[in-house]
Amino acid sequence: MKFRRGGVSVIMASALSPHHLHIGAFLFPQIDQADFTGPFEVLSRIPDTTFHVIGRNLSPVHDVRGLVLTPQTTFADAPPLDVLLVPGGAGVNAVMEDPEMLSFIRDQAAGAKIIFSVCTGAFILGAAGLLKGRRATTHWASHHLLALLGAVPANERVVVDGKLVTAAGVTAGIDGALRVAAMLRGEAVARTIQLYLQYAPEPPFPGGTPEGAASDILQAATAGMRDIVDARLAIVQRLAASSRLT
Repeated sequence: MKFRRGGVSVIMASALSPHHLHIGAFLFPQIDQADFTGPFEVLSRIPDTTFHVIGRNLSPVHDVRGLVLTPQTTFADAPPLDVLLVPGGAGVNAVMEDPEMLSFIRDQAAGAKIIFSVCTGAFILGAAGLLKGRRATTHWASHHLLALLGAVPANERVVVDGKLVTAAGVTAGIDGALRVAAMLRGEAVARTIQLYLQYAPEPPFPGGTPEGAASDILQAATAGMRDIVDARLAIVQRLAASSRLT
């Protein structure tokens, strides 16, 4: 069968999953919008899917730079999801101690085919108890905190551990989403979406990872995130010392 989504025409082979898939991402204040919009560009183009933009309520939320994003459905009205996308951002710190949001994550993760976090969204999964004993990655500035949540840290751009897919910082969400597309509908579908997006990065400067960055650039970037990472450490330590990771 032929499906056309977002200008992409692909052929679905009968050997791939024949079922209509429900993919959803949940929004929260102080999200990093690229953690959501990057994967959305990919996942919303997977054939025979519906993408749900989910919030606690339908009120618009502001990302860390002030961009306004509007949920289309609520936690209560969201259908069971085949793919749960969990973005990151400064707002992760509050979500990690929000029982309602963590309950939504646990409930959806239980039946999902794929749980996919981007950047510091991994810490939401960790706070929900979903990283224990699992290989995972996250943004480099908070990567050292993963083990406190029971994860097995992996210094990789995208990590797949069973149905858990974690992507490193921000732009790695596009890479992770393409991996998810291949897992769901096959490599040819993922390659077609990649080509449509003309995803062939050529960064204008070296140093997009800590290992390749100049020392003064790394120091400045680390200093700029110190307060939020220190606050995240305190939250992770509280969670690790409690029973809330079970």
